[in-house]
Amino acid sequence: MRTAIGLALMTAIAVHVGAEPFIQGLTAVSPPAIGAALLLAAVATAAASWRWRVIAARLGVGLGWTEAATSYYRSQFLNTVLPGGVLGDVDRAVSHGRSTGQIAQASRAVAIERSAGMIVQLVIAAVALVSLGLSAYAPAVGVLLLVLVVASGAVVLTARASARVRAVLVRELAMLRVALGDLRTLVTVSAASTVVVACHVATFVVACLAVGVAAGPVQLAAVALIAVVAASIPLNLGGWGPREGAAAWAFSVLGLGTATGIAASTAFGVLAMIAVAPGLLVVAASALRRRRARARSRDTRLVAP
Repeated sequence: MRTAIGLALMTAIAVHVGAEPFIQGLTAVSPPAIGAALLLAAVATAAASWRWRVIAARLGVGLGWTEAATSYYRSQFLNTVLPGGVLGDVDRAVSHGRSTGQIAQASRAVAIERSAGMIVQLVIAAVALVSLGLSAYAPAVGVLLLVLVVASGAVVLTARASARVRAVLVRELAMLRVALGDLRTLVTVSAASTVVVACHVATFVVACLAVGVAAGPVQLAAVALIAVVAASIPLNLGGWGPREGAAAWAFSVLGLGTATGIAASTAFGVLAMIAVAPGLLVVAASALRRRRARARSRDTRLVAP
């Protein structure tokens, strides 16, 4: 369903605006923009790995810097090239869980880490848009808050109606308190998440500059925040779909043009894919290690008799 929604969004956008904005975004990608995107992605990956390590350690499934960084690069690459935008995180959780023998706790660490990052991202976007005085985006913020309230209400009603759901919620809330149960952890996770958001916003601004968007820093920051928030919605086709729709809307509201928004979002998507390309090397190295391990196991079975 997630893949179908992302594909439907991309199809509707392409039918509405044509292929020209996408071609403009593709051709705008340049070596300086790629270099900036790679650097910003490295900083964002380091910050996200830091956030993951802190939460995982609190849950008793700690991991080292090298393992965290390489696993995070791999998960970002898989999220980018596979439908849905979350399969890389599933792979990261399961791989870490198998290495520690605690798949449940490792999965909780990944879920809490990503959720915390999402919440910080939403807060930063809301505060920034309000402080910038961009009243044109007020309806979107209101709709987002309404969705959060409705979702929270649905969870509460379900918990009241089902003892099993209540038990699960109580258990997971207890795990959440363990993971984020002190001020130092909250500050660390918030700081790391802020760095991640800042790097993604900066990458989108780089894409806007590569396309040649004629806008001031305030406008660029606003549209970048909206596009980055939309990119985190797990209803996409390898990251594409909601991001392009949100960028088209955000640019049109500010009078910058729907086509310009799609071109900038396309350039951002290409830069983001290139920026997580180191994850492909991690995937290849992991596959090679598994192949060698299977070969050693086969040789051992042949020698054993």
